[in-house]
Amino acid sequence: MLKPVKATIGTLLASGAAIVSAALFTLAATVPASADAGTARLSLARSLAMLKTGNISAARNHAQAAIKQDPNWGLAHAVLARAFLALGDGIGAEAELDRAKAAGFDAKRAQQLYAHAYLLQGDAKRAATTAATAEPRFAGYAIRVGARALAAQGDLPGAQRALSNLLSAAPGDSAAWSDLGRVRYNSGDVAGAIDAATKAGELDPANLEALTLRGELVRTQYGLVAALPWFEAALARDAYYHPALIEYASTLGDAGRYGDMLDATRRALASRPDSAQAFYLQAVLAARAGNYDLARTLMQRTGGTLSGLPGALLLEGTLDYQAGGYEQAINKWRELVARQPMNITARRLLGAAMLRSGDAQGALDVLRPVALRFDADSYTLTLVARAFERTGERDWAGKYLDRAAFPVRDASVPFGTDDSLTVLGGLANDNPDDPVRRMVFLRALVDAGENGQALDQAQALTRLSPGAPAAWLAVGDMQMVLKRYGEAAAAYRRAADIRFDEPTMLRTVDALDRAGHRPEASNVLALFLSQNPQNIAGQRLAAHWQLASGEFDAAIETLEGLRQRVGNRDAALLTELAYAYLGDDDDATGLSYAKAAYRLAPLNPVVTDAYGWALYQSGNNGAAAQLFEKAVAIAPEHAMLRWHLGQVYAELGRGADARGQIDAALSDPSFEDRDAAAALLKTLA
Repeated sequence: MLKPVKATIGTLLASGAAIVSAALFTLAATVPASADAGTARLSLARSLAMLKTGNISAARNHAQAAIKQDPNWGLAHAVLARAFLALGDGIGAEAELDRAKAAGFDAKRAQQLYAHAYLLQGDAKRAATTAATAEPRFAGYAIRVGARALAAQGDLPGAQRALSNLLSAAPGDSAAWSDLGRVRYNSGDVAGAIDAATKAGELDPANLEALTLRGELVRTQYGLVAALPWFEAALARDAYYHPALIEYASTLGDAGRYGDMLDATRRALASRPDSAQAFYLQAVLAARAGNYDLARTLMQRTGGTLSGLPGALLLEGTLDYQAGGYEQAINKWRELVARQPMNITARRLLGAAMLRSGDAQGALDVLRPVALRFDADSYTLTLVARAFERTGERDWAGKYLDRAAFPVRDASVPFGTDDSLTVLGGLANDNPDDPVRRMVFLRALVDAGENGQALDQAQALTRLSPGAPAAWLAVGDMQMVLKRYGEAAAAYRRAADIRFDEPTMLRTVDALDRAGHRPEASNVLALFLSQNPQNIAGQRLAAHWQLASGEFDAAIETLEGLRQRVGNRDAALLTELAYAYLGDDDDATGLSYAKAAYRLAPLNPVVTDAYGWALYQSGNNGAAAQLFEKAVAIAPEHAMLRWHLGQVYAELGRGADARGQIDAALSDPSFEDRDAAAALLKTLA
């Protein structure tokens, strides 16, 4: 913890940038030792002016010019260190501070700067210790560094308290507000982070950290496209501000603007030639383009500095797997799953790699938490089935193959827990202000079927953390379990107001649709896609609704775009393409897609039905009837399958059989083609 200090309020609590600028301007009156004193002073004055206006890269360049003109001027080295700190370069800052000290700069004036440098280098403990030795006049800066050090060590509440105390005494400290916004964001309080970042920007429009954070928050709150102007605003002040360039490039890539993404990474490398983040983003871009050799080369240039980050682990594992290095991929994905145990994509990849390497039991252990979910995807279920086949348990393999073939998945549920309700409830009660423990207890209640109590816990979470979207999502999820779709939609809207990402969008759309508000659900989907045009889940849902509304040309365009991105091994995608082309009266193309889907998933009743429907549209009623019969045998409760079988029976002159299938379809209240079915039934009477 920082030592208590005493000083005047103006000196004590000024922001870090203001403290350094004021101190350095005061010292600028000291004439440098070289013959180029006037030129060096002019360069340093320009550097300080650029710091104030937010053009940090220019400030760095002018400070470097001052040092070139007078290498032994300690003040110039200190100003350059300040610029490096603002650019996030802790190593460069420490080196310049050492040079400043060697040239006679008072070390007592630099402790808060050294602390910041250590923090940027990842040494949070040393940063906190050093910050505690800062002089009273620099205490505001030191408190900020100490708070960020607490956050880096996982003490987010402590960091928030320190910053809140600082801001209660100095509410005009823009840098402290942006630091508070970052801490709140990392703790899940998105609404609180937005408030803090907004305040920081209002107090100092040149606060590049605040502008960049606002971009990240807008990206979370509204979407990719809406975030771009915020990063561009930061870059308008400093075209080579590295943190904004990295976030800008990442956002451009996710929005599908790959050329602009590449340009941004190149600017980032011009700003920082050894930028691991820029090389990583270029590697992602190369991998997306299928140039895996280039992606590997670029990842090697990161120097391993990002190896522990989830995105890097996922990419490196993918590159290893693509090259046949299954053990290396397994090691990386295993580490990713250990860090993010609820990352379904990582578990799926790890399970597939382990199965391919011959470790069927290991694959089962990894995939079990996903496969036990009611909404488990068919690929995961198929992997589990193949793993059971490898272990000789063919009865279990058959059960999971049956689940993989079934066309409908239930609503999602959270992963379970091995602790008892009593233990988890006690932990939650012992720490009523800990949202993490409340969430774990909530999940345990869901697993135990105690849905009423789970809803109470979820609602308590919203009172505890009203700015956390996860709390509102939990309320919505419980309302969905209780089939209160309108209430669920309202809770999801609250979450979407804070964080409008893919999971929130899908939940909101589903709840609105189930509540009978399809137009509103369509608007939510359209808004999401306007901000996230490359999102695969959103594009899939849009195509599905285009098919349902008879917009076959639009569906074909959407689905073909998806096929170019995900390939030709997605049976569900190929099935929807078949229906789209059949609806557009292109029976030959529809049949080819239906046949391709059937080759991939011959036990899936929806895929089988689509192939039968394509044959039926082509006039091959006999073959169509066989496929419809197979589909109904697999999923006898699916009304649409029976309706299709009834139609082909009618065409074949099997009136009694047709009536039986149509009656079965009409007995399902959710069956939508009731008028057409009733009309055909009358002709068969």
